[in-house]
Amino acid sequence: MILVTGSTGNVGRNIVHHLLAAGEEVRALTRDPAGSGLPAGVEVVEGDFARPDTLSTALEGVQRAFLFPVFGALDGFLGHARGNGLERVVLLSSSAVTFPTPGWVGEAHQRNEEEVRSSGIAATFVRPTVFMANDLAWAEQIAATGTVQGPYAKAAMAPVDERDIAAVVAAALTSQKTLDHVSLTGPQPLNQVERVRIIGEVLGIPARFEEISRDEAHAHLVRHMPAPAADFLLDQLKSAVDGEGEAVSTAESVIGRPAYTYASWVEHRIADFRR
Repeated sequence: MILVTGSTGNVGRNIVHHLLAAGEEVRALTRDPAGSGLPAGVEVVEGDFARPDTLSTALEGVQRAFLFPVFGALDGFLGHARGNGLERVVLLSSSAVTFPTPGWVGEAHQRNEEEVRSSGIAATFVRPTVFMANDLAWAEQIAATGTVQGPYAKAAMAPVDERDIAAVVAAALTSQKTLDHVSLTGPQPLNQVERVRIIGEVLGIPARFEEISRDEAHAHLVRHMPAPAADFLLDQLKSAVDGEGEAVSTAESVIGRPAYTYASWVEHRIADFRR
């Protein structure tokens, strides 16, 4: 039995589908089983990292688990996992843990990795770069005006499709060998101007990126996240402006197929952009 936490998110939902396709027994942890929308064949159970007493039952009979990165709340899960004899954990981490200056986000993921290592449970850390799914935040602007406003227009990154992240996690969960970590990016460095252009081409509408100042962007971001996280994201964009983009290191060798391109991701999420 494999337990998937964060099972209704962009990555978790895809992990569930990969594991079912591989013939695995899957149990999904969610705060709202009735509203999960998960496929038949999945045992859906209620649980919440903020309520550790709900986790012991979810871990009964489980050999391996995907661990969603809940910051500052993994101790209850890991305690019950040890007590139930969990054999392996695959933790969703971040490429930021490898940065010379990890920043707020990288340091938070480093603490998660250290906590999992200290548990004594065999573990694999999956460290993706920025998610393509983050660009769904542009959908409302594109629908309303066809213009996305943001800082550092020329910041080039190689964002990764959540389906590829899920495929790597599923491979790590089902492999006979425990990998220490897997780092992955998307297959192509793209700046923000190029990404908005691709979205417009797939949707069949004009779309452009309009650069705004860092201060304007920061004021918007802190409405949705802690200020240190906003600073980290803006610093990451700034550092990518003058470079040639991230070194591309896809997980093709792990998942056995080419990584999804940005255009293929937009096609996959086209309903979300049109909504």
